[in-house]
Amino acid sequence: MAETPSKRALLIAGPTASGKSALALRLARERGGVIINADALQVYAELRILTARPTIVEERLAPHRLYGHVSGATSYSVGRWLADAQREIEACWAQGLLPIVTGGTGLYFKALEQGLADVPPIPSAIREAWRKFEGDLHAELRARDPEGAALLRANDRQRLIRALEVIEGTGQPLRHWQRQSPMPLAGAAVERRFIDVPREDLYARAEARLDEMMKKGAIEEVRSVMHLDPSLPVMKAIGVPEFTSYLKGEIDLETAIASAKTATRNYIKRQLTWWRGQGKGWGG
Repeated sequence: MAETPSKRALLIAGPTASGKSALALRLARERGGVIINADALQVYAELRILTARPTIVEERLAPHRLYGHVSGATSYSVGRWLADAQREIEACWAQGLLPIVTGGTGLYFKALEQGLADVPPIPSAIREAWRKFEGDLHAELRARDPEGAALLRANDRQRLIRALEVIEGTGQPLRHWQRQSPMPLAGAAVERRFIDVPREDLYARAEARLDEMMKKGAIEEVRSVMHLDPSLPVMKAIGVPEFTSYLKGEIDLETAIASAKTATRNYIKRQLTWWRGQGKGWGG
């Protein structure tokens, strides 16, 4: 299936405090886009402040989808997000609008483009060989899997490499493994942007943002969820464990804030490590 010109999508990824939401909002207004959330914690209704969800004012400036649409009392999975994202992306295309998917959860972006296929592990030697391959990847895939090659652009190096390594490593094309999983962007023209900001700048921005969150009512947000099962994903959001301990009288507020800032720095490190390993093919 060749690309359909009307099926376009913009993906904007990056670590926390990198400026993804601001860029998405600007481009949505410029291009007639709908902003679709790809952050695993911004889906929860109770945590607008602590998860740095777009403000009500920002949501009025452009359509926003999949923000705060889930109760923190539920456990929202990547599979549920993928199904929700597919619905929203298709609704955009039906209205002639550009879906702009933005967030910091790398696994969401990976599922969006590759599905949730249970692909057997690929030997590292095969993966490394295709990543170093300097020839025509599209021609190589066309020779092995013409149908799969027709779904991909010739310059989509990331997905071409994945398709080739799966064929060589398993003897089956990727769609064999993805048959049960939606791939909302198959056949679409995809633009990818990764916002790369120096780590120390990210740390400074994130810490300043947490200070602002405290002024806006972060403690009250935590108070509203602290009765929930501590194993739920919403309870692992940065700030929730720390401020829950404060509200229970286990630590003082200064210690809670310092712990939340440390947790934020550690989260940024994990995000950057993930994208270094998984984010090949993303533009700046």
